Amino acid sequence: MSFTIETVKAALSSVIDPNTGKDLVSSKSARNIRLEGAEVLFDIELDYPAKSQFALIGDAAIAAVGALDGVGKVSPHVYSKIQSHAVQRGVKLMSNIKNIIAVASGKGGVGKSTTAVNLALALAAEGAQVGILDADIYGPSQPMMMGISGRPETKDGKTMEPLENHGLQVSSIGFMVDPDEPMVWRGPIVTQALQQLLDQTNWRDLDYLIVDMPPGTGDIQLTLSQKVPVTGAVIVTTPQDIALLDARKGLKMFEKVGIPILGIVENMSTHICSNCGHAEAIFGEGGGAKMCGEYGVEFLGALPLTMSIRQQTDSGTPTVVAEPDGPVAHIYKEIARKVAIKVAEKAKDMSSKFPTIVIKND
Repeated sequence: MSFTIETVKAALSSVIDPNTGKDLVSSKSARNIRLEGAEVLFDIELDYPAKSQFALIGDAAIAAVGALDGVGKVSPHVYSKIQSHAVQRGVKLMSNIKNIIAVASGKGGVGKSTTAVNLALALAAEGAQVGILDADIYGPSQPMMMGISGRPETKDGKTMEPLENHGLQVSSIGFMVDPDEPMVWRGPIVTQALQQLLDQTNWRDLDYLIVDMPPGTGDIQLTLSQKVPVTGAVIVTTPQDIALLDARKGLKMFEKVGIPILGIVENMSTHICSNCGHAEAIFGEGGGAKMCGEYGVEFLGALPLTMSIRQQTDSGTPTVVAEPDGPVAHIYKEIARKVAIKVAEKAKDMSSKFPTIVIKND
């Protein structure tokens, strides 16, 4: 047998994860290499959800190791393991949620809720446990977008079970009030409602909780930044100058409170005619990418303005579940993967690793 663990490791160091741009050895993804006769076995642990990428990465590893002299069979085990990551200082992590991602915009009407729900569905499609919290108390839209109605159940009289559809756990004030009833509440009551939705929902072991934020930089945003353990924020804008103006305010607000910006999504970047397929930048172009350059954050992707996205979301089956293999779902999935990789690159939360020190006076 002419191959060794070291030569196998060297071969794996030539395999690049196409999503992160890093090789399997320096990223510590390749692990537990074993040799059993002419067979080589090893694990490839990805720190982001990537069910659709397992075969691609596994095949690249098989090709690299299989080229070694004497190797008979190559058996990689590819899987994802999502970790908890550090949040803003002074805020404790929640035991049942590993990472909380805020999806925000400075301005209403830019497609933030549509982006949030498709981002959540894309992460779930890649194998993650995902929930979505509708933090827009005045205008909750997730019940309609997720195709869910009814009241949450309670098993203990103190907490409520999340409602579910399309593989997501969902909590929204919209489940508890009449859809036609306006929320005539002052700020303190609104922030209290948000806190209760977050804390008193029985989220079941989530890898990611996507928070669909209301537009603006008001009470809800402040509560979120001061009391909720947020891993990072995604800013949604359109290319239009007026939307970018408000998106900048949202970005600066998160920077001020120590919540990292994971990137910017440009919505409605081009209008595609449903008759002839002609694409036109009716809201301007390049605004999102320019803003990323100004602030040194990642441009996550651009989505077209198409009738199908609106129709699918209004009917309760957002694009990622309505047309999972379509071109728009592909964009959402790419954005979701970039977001998950940005989260994975952040410092891991080590609070659970440290013992609790108790000082007793004898």
